[in-house]
Amino acid sequence: MNKILRRSSVLVSAVLAASMVNAFGQATLRRAMDFDGDGKADVAVMRSSENTFYVNRSNGNVFSATQFGILHTDTPAPGDYDGDGKADIAVWRYTNGVFYSLDSSTGALRTRQFGTVGDELIQRDYDGDGKTDYAVIRRTGGAMIWYILSSSTGAFSGGQFGLSTDLATPGDYDGDGKVDIAVQRQGTTAGSQSTFYVLASSNGSLIVRSWGVLGDQVVPGDYDGDGKTDLAVVRRSGTTTDNLVWYILRSSDSGLTAAAFGITEWDTPIQNDYDGDGKADIAVYRETNGVNYILRSSDSGVSGYQWGYSTDIPIGGYDVH
Repeated sequence: MNKILRRSSVLVSAVLAASMVNAFGQATLRRAMDFDGDGKADVAVMRSSENTFYVNRSNGNVFSATQFGILHTDTPAPGDYDGDGKADIAVWRYTNGVFYSLDSSTGALRTRQFGTVGDELIQRDYDGDGKTDYAVIRRTGGAMIWYILSSSTGAFSGGQFGLSTDLATPGDYDGDGKVDIAVQRQGTTAGSQSTFYVLASSNGSLIVRSWGVLGDQVVPGDYDGDGKTDLAVVRRSGTTTDNLVWYILRSSDSGLTAAAFGITEWDTPIQNDYDGDGKADIAVYRETNGVNYILRSSDSGVSGYQWGYSTDIPIGGYDVH
């Protein structure tokens, strides 16, 4: 009987550990877009003409409008800066390099000077504490320099990783609950192979993998729900009315997922976990009609939400490169 109990205990512990990994993978996947904390990414846009964030919360489809930011000066900087499991409304002001956010837990204004004119936002959870870290990249002297401020320790880190011509593509590629520094180096001629370089936070090793071709957009996400970011690209080809084609290399089994979803001329990818199943959904925002189209990973059905105008900025496009 004791042996059976011990075996059961080991089995339960293993199941709980696996669940925690997948739960964390889900959290890192949608945290920056889950404004109501229900485990699903919400559809949201920033209307620069009104300096207003419009959010359609999936928990009861509650509508919210929050005036925040300055026209032509601020860039949406989605993230969970207070660590309460909900997305905070946030911007980065390029004129002074300051992050401004509203804590969803208290409504308090949070500010932090980090970065300078010309930097690019890469705010993510690099230390695995459940809070978004302030982070930017700087392209200078042919190199890409990463600057990260850890929310758990307050320590600043900066270092070169990648070339100035690379695409910054951070994600949790090793599944340890921390976002990894990563880039994609695109091919040099039409149709030539692109290569991902990932600095694994779990052991400091370098992961190198070819995926995509010159001209592809990178759309990181955990599409198979194993807690790891998959290598994924979107290809725009043919005429302007042709479909976008998504090519995803699943980390769980190294298999290929290919899907035609979206229109080349009109759509911006906004991949995230909108149905709350722990997997990234293929999704786009159509600027011509302000409709968000989502291919649900839970049942392969398609949802369409009219949310936004042609001039709005889809917040879900923050992780497209």
